[in-house]
Amino acid sequence: MNALKKNHFELFSLKPAFALDRRELDDVYRRVMSAVHPDRFTGTGASEQRLAQQLAAQANEAYRTLAEPVSRGRYLCEINGVDPQIESNTAMPADFLMRQLVWRERLGEATQTRDRGALDELTGELAALRDEITALLATALDTAHDYQGAADLVRQLLFVDRFATELERAEESLAALA
Repeated sequence: MNALKKNHFELFSLKPAFALDRRELDDVYRRVMSAVHPDRFTGTGASEQRLAQQLAAQANEAYRTLAEPVSRGRYLCEINGVDPQIESNTAMPADFLMRQLVWRERLGEATQTRDRGALDELTGELAALRDEITALLATALDTAHDYQGAADLVRQLLFVDRFATELERAEESLAALA
């Protein structure tokens, strides 16, 4: 079946783009899952049931990939022939690395002193940087078609997301102590 060979955007009949309407993605995903959900094929033959399971798995994978900016950016780079090398390339611009070092110091200090205000300030700065990188990524992918430049931005966004997770854990730890 050729549906199994479609890329994620084709599966959902979406234009390949970083800037996606999340509601539209959610709606399309629900429609596709409604059509291919294995429960709809319980009274059919084994091959139809297997195909429905494969299509549902593909739809789930496509949704997970397209729903998250890092994975969507990575996927767009990859289908356009550029490997973002997320696991192996840790090179970042010097100013980006310096900002991360300062934030890590501030996170350590805020955690040690239990300063929720400092954590809130870091959260705001991180959200602003995430928005900035996301906008640059949309331009690189959707307008400039600069997939190599986008790969660098995908790695930066991944780094920001990982730091955000650390920041959330610190906030949860402080909340648990209250």
